[in-house]
Amino acid sequence: MENLFNIKDNVVVITGGTGVLGREIGKYLALQGAHVVLLGRKEEIGNEIVSDIQQKGGDAMFMQCDVMNQDSCEKVCKTVLDKYGKVDALLNAAGGNMPGATISPTGTFFDVKIEEFQKVLNVNLTGTVIPTQVFLKPMVEAGKGSIVNFSSMAAFRPMTRVLGYAAAKAGISNFTAFLANEVAKKFTPNIRVNAIAPGFFLTNQNRALLTNEDGSLTARGADVIRQTPFQRFGKPEELCGTIHYLISEASSFVTGTVAVVDGGFNAFAM
Repeated sequence: MENLFNIKDNVVVITGGTGVLGREIGKYLALQGAHVVLLGRKEEIGNEIVSDIQQKGGDAMFMQCDVMNQDSCEKVCKTVLDKYGKVDALLNAAGGNMPGATISPTGTFFDVKIEEFQKVLNVNLTGTVIPTQVFLKPMVEAGKGSIVNFSSMAAFRPMTRVLGYAAAKAGISNFTAFLANEVAKKFTPNIRVNAIAPGFFLTNQNRALLTNEDGSLTARGADVIRQTPFQRFGKPEELCGTIHYLISEASSFVTGTVAVVDGGFNAFAM
């Protein structure tokens, strides 16, 4: 029987490719035989990641890209198609948060800065929709493909403080279900659209929120661990297996879903 998880020679585009999660996933997929295209803003970091992948025997390239700019995404897509002739999978890992879109422990809803709230919605939600519009086109032309969006635990519950980020991630889960139906009915069921919802992983944007400088837990970090049955934060490499599944033929009848990778956080009641 054919190996359902075989992704050799698949072309995988990853937005947010220089982030903690994006780079780890990119390295893993490249070493599974995929051609990985990392997109991001930080060229020096991107080139370092590509160099590391190539030294380990994988194939990868980095391109600067603004996921909020349609022209930027179009130029990158053209370069990818010129080089590889196809796009098999798109991972929408770009995102972020801003202080003004969160509420401090002593603050209230009235302290939210609407301009920053809007920016967080844009970078997470619109920054998923724009590259999806661009990279979906070659998938439609080829009649196959897979899109994996990045949702969050904050999409399932109205977590305190992270107002803008939670609203955006809830939108991504909804967008995922919408697009799965749209693509299957109007184009082909051979293009699948799913999302992954990581639990709590230490990244550049949340490290200071969850841990102190000495590595001990903040009050919020302790709350997270208390509500996580595995009693720890996730490791970036622990997302790779679920991503591999979602972009391979192993998930050929799976679309419109949000795969939770959270150490049991979302299942915790009391």
